[in-house]
Order: sequence, then C-alpha cells, then structure tokens
Amino acid sequence: MASMNGIIEPNYFLITSIAFAVLSAIQYKKAGKTLETIYLSILFIFFLISYFILIFGD
Repeated sequence: MASMNGIIEPNYFLITSIAFAVLSAIQYKKAGKTLETIYLSILFIFFLISYFILIFGD
C-alpha cells in the first residue's frame, strides 16, 4: 500500500509511460496518425523522461 509521505515512486512513472505507449499503439492502429495519437505519444515520452530523471537524478 502506498504511503502519503510526499515521495513519488519512479515505478509509477514507468507504469504510466508503458500504458501511454500501449494506448498510442492501439490508437495508431485504429485511426492512424491523428492529433490524439500524437498527444498520447508525447505523454509517453514525457513520463518516460520523468522516470529517468527520477532514477538518475539522485
């Protein structure tokens, strides 16, 4: 169970980025290159970069 002590676990960012990658792949297969697909891809990249910043930032 997660505690509310103000520490953000990097694993949450990794899981979220993987979820956005899967969603963007599904959206790309379904509708092609649309604004939503680009938005999901940008969110995937943002959360993946945030994960690496939290891992290597310390």
